[in-house]
Amino acid sequence: MSATTPHVLQSLIADRWIGHTAARALHSAVNGREVALTHAENIDFGESLAHARRIGLPALLKLDFQQRAAILKALGAYLMERKEQLYAISAHTGATRPDSWIDIEGGVGTLFAYASMGRRELPSANVVHEGPATQLGKEGHFLGSHVLVPKRGVAVHINAFNFPMWGMLEKFAPSFLAGMPCIVKPATATSYVAEAAARLMHESGLLPAGSLQLIVGSSGDLLDRLLETDVVTFTGSADTAAQLRVTPNLIQRSVPFNAEADSLNCSILGPDVTPDDPEFELFVKEVMREMTAKAGQKCTAIRRAIVPAQHIDTVASMLRERLAKLKVGDPAVEGVRMGALASMAQQADVAERLALLSQGNELVFGAKDGFAPIGDGVKDGAFFAPSLLLCRDAFANEAVHNIEAFGPVSTLMPYGSLDEALQLAAKGRGSLVGSVITKTPAIAAEAVYQAAAFHGRIMVLDREAAKESTGHGSPLPMLKHGGPGRAGGGEELGGIRAVKHYLQRCAVQGSPTMITAITGEYQRGAKVHEDVVHPFRKYFEEIQIGDSLLTHRRTVSEADIVNFGGISGDYFYMHFDEIAAKETQFGQRIAHGYFVLSAAAGLFVSPAPGPVLANYGLDTLRFVNPVAIGDTIQARLTCKRRIDRGNRPDQPPQGVVAWDVQVMNQRGELVASYDILTLVAKKATAA
Repeated sequence: MSATTPHVLQSLIADRWIGHTAARALHSAVNGREVALTHAENIDFGESLAHARRIGLPALLKLDFQQRAAILKALGAYLMERKEQLYAISAHTGATRPDSWIDIEGGVGTLFAYASMGRRELPSANVVHEGPATQLGKEGHFLGSHVLVPKRGVAVHINAFNFPMWGMLEKFAPSFLAGMPCIVKPATATSYVAEAAARLMHESGLLPAGSLQLIVGSSGDLLDRLLETDVVTFTGSADTAAQLRVTPNLIQRSVPFNAEADSLNCSILGPDVTPDDPEFELFVKEVMREMTAKAGQKCTAIRRAIVPAQHIDTVASMLRERLAKLKVGDPAVEGVRMGALASMAQQADVAERLALLSQGNELVFGAKDGFAPIGDGVKDGAFFAPSLLLCRDAFANEAVHNIEAFGPVSTLMPYGSLDEALQLAAKGRGSLVGSVITKTPAIAAEAVYQAAAFHGRIMVLDREAAKESTGHGSPLPMLKHGGPGRAGGGEELGGIRAVKHYLQRCAVQGSPTMITAITGEYQRGAKVHEDVVHPFRKYFEEIQIGDSLLTHRRTVSEADIVNFGGISGDYFYMHFDEIAAKETQFGQRIAHGYFVLSAAAGLFVSPAPGPVLANYGLDTLRFVNPVAIGDTIQARLTCKRRIDRGNRPDQPPQGVVAWDVQVMNQRGELVASYDILTLVAKKATAA
């Protein structure tokens, strides 16, 4: 590793970089050299919060969800172009290149993921309708529903030392998308990585003023200054989470506090798996990977490996053999597969906890087995020997379920039956993730049913899933990250769920016309707008919510049913067998539901070339009442929802329009109901 001149880190407060006077030295985890220094200047958190509220919040709310999603995508691309700068800095944390990949490219990947989810799932507005609306009156004049709106507050993100970039971005992405300015407090030990990433984000010029601030060092009285509309998220130890959660101001003002805490995650080798099965090898690989990736400094690492008693010694032997071949040292040295812990303080903490865990247990592999990190200057680094323990009676030894060594430490424990395995898993009192390695679906189903109450996520691994599995310890943007009990009781990520944590849910009541105006989504019964221009002849900018067309009518004949059956190959008896149809609840032959759908399209479509580029799907399709031979149908097409997709270089300017379709018979009864989704060109396309 090349020498680096230590520099004073700076905090980004009120869009100014603060800090010139050196304070605490931060050291390379690899060789102990100084790589950066924190700053001595005090931060005015009153100024910081005022700037976020007065400048950041209005700037963010001038944009809508779609526009903020576009910024996340551009920001991700900007950081990816400069990733090598970040890899060079991340190396000082003791991380190998694959470890840093999780932190750097995994973090950037989260920006891309939320940009994509925002574009697909959120409106081009700042109000999310959680529908459908509920009819509160008999005649449909009074409706109720729920909306989600930005909280009008500040998100304070307190992050752990192990993933200084991913930890920041996986919180920043959903809160930024939700329209909340962020104040980020990284763990001091690795804050030089977070500062470098935040500096790039600020220099990009992509972020609205006041939307991102960074604290290097203490958070001072920040939590004491928060208001009811603010949010605090925390990642770190369960003890620290418990202390922060009871900050008097947070309790008094009911400030939401979301904790994602370290936990004693487990992996269970199923009772059906033998050493001859591929799943046996998969289990060993997972335990080995989770012990050594990021030197075991993952909140999702496997701390307890639960194994059938008859296989415990075989698993121990296989892991010992692999650990003996593992090269530990400076990640810059070729062949090194495990680096250092993040700091000397962390090294001392892991050593202390390993000593407690070792009492009454066997040390299958550890420092006694010739631990010798390789590389220049590593004697001053924060290296720690991968340590595998074996607890023969995990029901009698409570320490293995209560003490976590946040490093390359894992404990094997045997069980006699699946029920025993699940009891051992539950003794961790809640965790972020558990995994079950089995080849039997019934065992997987029973294990998840029993264990889901104690875990935020459960990975079931077999030979089929192994082809694409991301592994036990990999949180994904699409799935929730968090867990009950000692795991903190909160959740992050989980797709758009994470964005909703930063929005306020409010129930609304009113007439269909008012609910339409509030939600930006047409509600049946609301006033509609009809004019001589067919809705499909309008460009995206010209279409308004409530634009509507009542079509001409069509009478359904027996020939329609026969012809549709011939084209589709659908000769279901309800359409063709007069005798059988009479014996059903309908008492007669009825038309195909998909014929009704097709006939309705023929009623409302405008066939000539125009702004409508494509129909790409249907939502909420229901066939409500049967259509018999001789019935006459008519359709109403109404603009329900508009989403401006912006102008992308890879396609013509366009937006998405969802149309509410009601198909009715001659008695005014609804026979089919659905939303049709269309891509509609913008007027700029015609220029």
